[in-house]
Amino acid sequence: MGTQNPSAPPRAQAPVAGDKHPIRRPRSGGLTHDNTRHASRFTVIGNHLTQHPDLSLLAIGLACHIQSLPRGARVDIKSLAARFPEGATRIAAALRELEAHGYLRRERERVPDGRIVTRTVSCNQPTTAHHRPAAHPRPGALDRPAALDRPGAHGRPESRAAAPRRRETCEGGETNPARSAREERAPRKPLPAVPSPGYAAPALLEAATGLLADLHRHDPRLLLSARDAAHLAPGVAAWLERDVAPAAVRRALTADLPPEGVRRPAALLAHRLAAQLPPPPPFRAPAAPQSPRHPMRNCDGCDRAFRSPAPGTTRCRDCRTDSLGAA
Repeated sequence: MGTQNPSAPPRAQAPVAGDKHPIRRPRSGGLTHDNTRHASRFTVIGNHLTQHPDLSLLAIGLACHIQSLPRGARVDIKSLAARFPEGATRIAAALRELEAHGYLRRERERVPDGRIVTRTVSCNQPTTAHHRPAAHPRPGALDRPAALDRPGAHGRPESRAAAPRRRETCEGGETNPARSAREERAPRKPLPAVPSPGYAAPALLEAATGLLADLHRHDPRLLLSARDAAHLAPGVAAWLERDVAPAAVRRALTADLPPEGVRRPAALLAHRLAAQLPPPPPFRAPAAPQSPRHPMRNCDGCDRAFRSPAPGTTRCRDCRTDSLGAA
């Protein structure tokens, strides 16, 4: 029978109640998990999302909330802003982060009644090439801090060292991937149609293009690109064809511009060319041709002045008649 050491404390055992796991206390200070097994109303979320090195805390929390919602729930910016205290601007920025990293897709499609709706697809695994998840990380690998520095620990093949380079690239002036994707989904709205002249003579179109190119000298906000000028030139030619002076056309396009600024000068000019098109000039019958005026000559018989087309004629009509009667 061994001797008992009363100074050695007994080994402490964590109690296990129900489905609770034993609490593992670290030897030093740090995080301790007190987990309970969920039997209902839970969502499985990967560590590649909750420990993502590039996503903001708002984006990670918003992604977890979206993945927990049922099918058909509204996740537009207005609905999320009404649900959370963050404003619409921060929520829109977080959605763009999730979209850029492959956790969210927003697609536009036309429904049978003709309306265009936006379908939001939540992805629990990134589907883009830059954020493809790892195959199967071994259990417990993410519990150690060193596992965060290994490629594939966050569900993507690149290491954390590459993340600052990507951020520096975006700050250096290159296109933001979220903004590029948004611009691809929403193409540029076409310019309004402009009137066309009855006969598009090259000289008329050249004068119209020159008038448009000179508008920025009168107002710097009306600086047009070559493509916009080519679209607007037929409309200006239609005005010039209707006997409108170039100065009047310029005045109609540059007068009473919005004081707060012109967002799309080409669209504004196209609207004015179509909405303020003057009527065609009234019909004028062609004037009768005037008889030609012959030069004045002096008659050799009576010294009277008369008009004669032939330079060899030396007598007026009366003298010629008297000569013929005497003969």
